[in-house]
Amino acid sequence: MNKYLSTAIALFASVSLTYGQANISPAKPQSQKTVVMGAIIHTGDGKVIDNGYLIFDKGKIIGIGDATVVKLALTDAKIITANGKHIYPGFISPITNLGLLEIESVKATKDDSELGENNAHIRALIAYNTDSKVPATLRSNGILMAQITPAGGTISGSSSVVQLDAWNWEDAAIKKDDAMHMTWPVAPRGRGFGGGGGGRFGAAAGPAVDPNERINAVIAELNKFFTEAKLYTETTPTVTNTRLAAMKGLFNGSQKLFITADGQKEIVGAVNFAKKFGITPVIVGGDDAYLLTDFLKSNNVTVIVKQPHALPNNADDDVNMPYKNVAVLSKAGVNVVISIDGFWQQRNLPFMAGTASAWGMSKEDALKTITLNAAVALGVDKTVGSLAIGKDATFIISAGDALDMVTNKVEQAFIQGRDINLDNLHKQLDKKFSDKYGIK
Repeated sequence: MNKYLSTAIALFASVSLTYGQANISPAKPQSQKTVVMGAIIHTGDGKVIDNGYLIFDKGKIIGIGDATVVKLALTDAKIITANGKHIYPGFISPITNLGLLEIESVKATKDDSELGENNAHIRALIAYNTDSKVPATLRSNGILMAQITPAGGTISGSSSVVQLDAWNWEDAAIKKDDAMHMTWPVAPRGRGFGGGGGGRFGAAAGPAVDPNERINAVIAELNKFFTEAKLYTETTPTVTNTRLAAMKGLFNGSQKLFITADGQKEIVGAVNFAKKFGITPVIVGGDDAYLLTDFLKSNNVTVIVKQPHALPNNADDDVNMPYKNVAVLSKAGVNVVISIDGFWQQRNLPFMAGTASAWGMSKEDALKTITLNAAVALGVDKTVGSLAIGKDATFIISAGDALDMVTNKVEQAFIQGRDINLDNLHKQLDKKFSDKYGIK
């Protein structure tokens, strides 16, 4: 009975989520040259212009600089006065199931993972739901792009980078199939191990097996699969194997390899494994990465750190280590990016960067972890991640510090020059009940 009641409640929540918010249509293409004047511009690459101007046309930035030393001809442009306000590049959310998962307790709305251990052929992009009500709540905090990422199994499949204001996944895509995702095997804690249970890369049911033997068996299977995939992509096969074919991007350089690994042993093992196949991996998680800074830097490995608001990985760790991890890696010269779990929670991503800035980083370096550093890790830095001439006009205007949850107040957002509607379900509910109780 409880099972049916839970399902009914979840379905009701789904209906409420679907119809509780008025439809917000994607913004139309930019139709007029626009100039933003007088703002404090955070370019995303560490520079700050205290009194700047930003000019964009046809979705691209065509001018940026110090407004106090340049006289602009503005007769043919729309003017946005932003004196004392802040401009930031659009924030980028990596490693998220945004748009793949709506109601967690209802199987029919869960598209973030597949059964089995080897899902190299899975593409998260084609399951991305642009009609989800969640992305609108992220845009209101400055998050304008995301890496839609599959989960489950040892090899989870391919992610893609999207912008968060689109009619469909084809329109949303900034970079399709940017990375293949896998999880490095670890010793079991309680039930389960590595990426999951049985299957090709998992442990079969039966008598207890030594954990090290299980790990070695999974690694051996990974070696075998990667070797087969490399050979497959270097030849012209007569029979198509979708799993092997999906690995082609890793070996021709068009796709990156993201490996989830937290402990020292796992991080070193994952990096060395990838190097054996001529691949420079991106480490996801990296709880113990601060202990391996020299190793990571010498191998040019990017680390995507879990949210700083977390408990330490080990019982003997400094209780504040999750806050410090990002700064330690950054100061060591490692390209570091901040991520956050879940999909609703993604709206708090800028505040994770704000926390990092309070524990050993400058505010501009912390900003880079969710802008330029993220763009580099995802392979989209030529068009987004920082504010520069020729790049997409994807940015936000905030009345206060966007990395501070007290002062973050995004007043306008632009994606490829399009003026984005910042209404969302949360704002509508706030207004509804504020009006009811006379709250101003």
